[in-house]
Amino acid sequence: MDALPDFLTAADPPPFEQVNPAGKAPVLITCDHASRRVPNSLHNLGLDEASLRLHIGWDIGAAEVSRHLARGLDAPGVLAGYSRLVVDCNRDLDDPTSMPAVSDGVPVPGNRNLSSAARTRRIDALFRPYHRAIEAALDDFAQRGVHPAVLSIHSFTPVMNGFKRPWHIGILWDKDPRMALPMLAALRREHGLVVGDNEPYSAREPAGYTVRTHAEKRGLPHLNVELRQDLIATEAGAAQWADRLLRVLTPILEDPALYQAKHY
Repeated sequence: MDALPDFLTAADPPPFEQVNPAGKAPVLITCDHASRRVPNSLHNLGLDEASLRLHIGWDIGAAEVSRHLARGLDAPGVLAGYSRLVVDCNRDLDDPTSMPAVSDGVPVPGNRNLSSAARTRRIDALFRPYHRAIEAALDDFAQRGVHPAVLSIHSFTPVMNGFKRPWHIGILWDKDPRMALPMLAALRREHGLVVGDNEPYSAREPAGYTVRTHAEKRGLPHLNVELRQDLIATEAGAAQWADRLLRVLTPILEDPALYQAKHY
């Protein structure tokens, strides 16, 4: 680990979690906002535990869904180990929301007036190791001549700015239709589901950092899944939705034509 000793201590977990690293499926699962953890040296960024448990601290339920998918598909997964408030692993580093001083109206004292050195410590300790782990996993596939599918798992809050979001699930995509279009069609055949096509967020703004940097750059088939947080906030809910995703995804992932590098 390349963290400075005064930033991550021996009591702090690693900057990322690897799930099922020896998985045999030609699929990599990523979860950028898997954790609400804050390094001990940052003293919870001046926030109380209740605030960190909110959606501003992490993507509620996304880590559990990711772990279930990794096990169900027998695929490797890489999950970010720390809160998006410390450094957002799905943002460009010059994006003002990368280390926000205010998140969804909640002030984040520990992010106020950050020095360049403080920002660099977070990037070197957390952001870069997470993305290096994704690159290493993709390099391992490449060495075996495999062009894997990349599944990026996120969750969204049921209400934003007073608007009650109707979608149960959203599929975010930009130019590559290989997984997004069949996934949208399959989900719309599921009884009672409200499915968002680039809702509640658009991947055309552009796509988030992880998909753009790792999947699009290599021409890999990919899917960015957004699940509504109230549906996956419990372990039972996360397992139920992971099972549904497994059922819907399996026929798509069984197509051998999917696994090729293609740039759009």
